[in-house]
Amino acid sequence: MTSAGSCPLRCSVCTRYPARTCASVSCAGRKRWTSSVAAPDRVRVAAHAKLNLFLRILAREQSGYHQIETAFALLDLADELTVSRAPAGVTLAVQGATADLGPPEENLAVRAAHAVLEASGRRFGVAIELVKRIPVRAGLGGGSSDAAAALLAVNALGGDAVPRPELLHLATRLGADVAFLASGAPAAVAWGRGERLFRFAPPPAAPALVAVPPMDVATPDAYGWWDALYPEPAARGPVVLDAEALAGWGSIGRLGGNDFEIPVFGKHPALRTLYERLAGTKPLWVRLCGSGSAVAAVYRSERDRDDAAMMLGEKQQRLIRTMTRATPPAGPKPSDS
Repeated sequence: MTSAGSCPLRCSVCTRYPARTCASVSCAGRKRWTSSVAAPDRVRVAAHAKLNLFLRILAREQSGYHQIETAFALLDLADELTVSRAPAGVTLAVQGATADLGPPEENLAVRAAHAVLEASGRRFGVAIELVKRIPVRAGLGGGSSDAAAALLAVNALGGDAVPRPELLHLATRLGADVAFLASGAPAAVAWGRGERLFRFAPPPAAPALVAVPPMDVATPDAYGWWDALYPEPAARGPVVLDAEALAGWGSIGRLGGNDFEIPVFGKHPALRTLYERLAGTKPLWVRLCGSGSAVAAVYRSERDRDDAAMMLGEKQQRLIRTMTRATPPAGPKPSDS
């Protein structure tokens, strides 16, 4: 292992992470990290779906990105990634996807893997096996969670060579939800582009029902509809958050709504109907998931949730019974098969 003192750059990150070596060619260049920590050849990791407890769109930047305020929580519902060392490159094999995920090179998990490999000097490649369980383009963060899981998994194969802060920087470049999903927190308030996070103690684990309609919503489209409705958005008032407001599902339900609901429901009236039907099942909390198209609700008991599922039926939508999480997600674990 090269000591921090042997790094010719002696940058602040090297001194903070003496078990790792910054292999940058210059301070202005891209850092490449190495590690002498023994690493597994194959790991498995869950990529959990997320909920937006509330979501406010603040403004559109000149770059086209939107500033937001939101609070995230996790569901037990998860994709699964198995990532193995390979001689070079990145390959992706997908099982369970019911929708076209696009070209592999544009997949967020593949891009995340390339980012970690580049940061650690491309000393090896990886093969990613992805089992999809989170619906695609439903607002549940499936693609972002796959990217976060890939960041953690590929870094584990490299002996955790990339320091945690650097890994989260890579996450923010991939998408607004990726930093939270890579953070290891079960719940957090986020703002900016979603990259600024403040962890909070999650509300108790509770039964949840996710209703997935036959249509999907692309996030860029949803932002475009919001921009069309609010070409010059007015200044927004403050959101006052405290520990009590985030401690229980009843109080969370009073924090505010999801700014995507008005434009998305305007374009898809069937989604408004689904939301109203789900709200009529007396949940503690109900919201459009992210930019849609899924709608999620949280209940006092599994019986209440199952009664709600019976009332809704599955002729017009798919229903997923799951739980919210009150514990941090497990990280990558070595896998023999």
